[in-house]
Amino acid sequence: MTQINETKPVETNASKASEKVVQRSSFALTMRRILKDPALLTAVVFIVILSLIAIFSPLVAYWTGHDPNAQFRETGMSPFGLPVGPNGEFLLGADQLGRDVLVRLAYGARISLAVGVLAAFASAVIGITIGMISGFFGGWVDVVLGRVMDLVMSVPFLLCALALVSVFGPSLTLSIGVIVFFSWTTMGRVIRAETASLTKREFIEASRSLGASPLSILLRDILPNLSVPIIVYTTMMIPSSIVFEATLSFLGLGITPPTASWGGMLADAGANSVYLVAWWLVVFPGLALLMSTLAFNILGDGLRDALDPKGRRIKPRKKKGNTLFGWLAKGKASEGGTHQ
Repeated sequence: MTQINETKPVETNASKASEKVVQRSSFALTMRRILKDPALLTAVVFIVILSLIAIFSPLVAYWTGHDPNAQFRETGMSPFGLPVGPNGEFLLGADQLGRDVLVRLAYGARISLAVGVLAAFASAVIGITIGMISGFFGGWVDVVLGRVMDLVMSVPFLLCALALVSVFGPSLTLSIGVIVFFSWTTMGRVIRAETASLTKREFIEASRSLGASPLSILLRDILPNLSVPIIVYTTMMIPSSIVFEATLSFLGLGITPPTASWGGMLADAGANSVYLVAWWLVVFPGLALLMSTLAFNILGDGLRDALDPKGRRIKPRKKKGNTLFGWLAKGKASEGGTHQ
């Protein structure tokens, strides 16, 4: 019997490469990097859950049947006047006035997220505006605005907050104003450096030669190229604003009682050393503050790596085996080849 050999078409490397190459947009590549980062995805899930808790905090109060400022002295406090710990009625325990810690944490998330987001966006707008003007025009404008940034950064935070509160009294608006005043300089310095670098590029010179106005160049040419640092640094300013608000509330300079805030809850726990007999008054607000700031910091780092892959740290690969033994092995192999 004769065996018939069927000839199959041989695929070249070029055809295989052309089939495997898939063109992806920058958005698709960014989403691909985001979906491959488990820490970033975990932070996003936590932030979404925290935001839902803050938005639907009235439902938490309705579910538990406890108002955030209602005092339950009969069920929320022991016969000795001490707050009760976590139980079936108070899932996270009660405070020294018999108020539900879970409900107050949910309402405190509203304050922390609102202050963090509003202060971060306001600081970003001021920092972007001043940084772009300083970096684009340069000269005496850059010198004056740079000295303004140095002056703001040299003012003591707590001293300024104490002075303003003593004059105007503690309030939410004042807290946001103080946080914005001390937060915009970080964004301003970054945007100033990026704008100064972009101003020397060829496409900016081309726009100037075509007669474009400085405002048109700033808004149409420079601002779109600053999207990555703006997104990253605005995200990373949110946890700083949350910590600032908690600090002001802890010192009695922020949200006025009985409005629930995480810093105010920690301050109440520290009053008269109640936390020595009621650990939950410190642990749960502290964990909420810690996890929130950590999640936003991880989100900022993840977005920076996804949007700007060139800035990622690449770990060097470890070489397998010792270089000396590898060199000797190669030498023996080459000698064996020559003897043959």
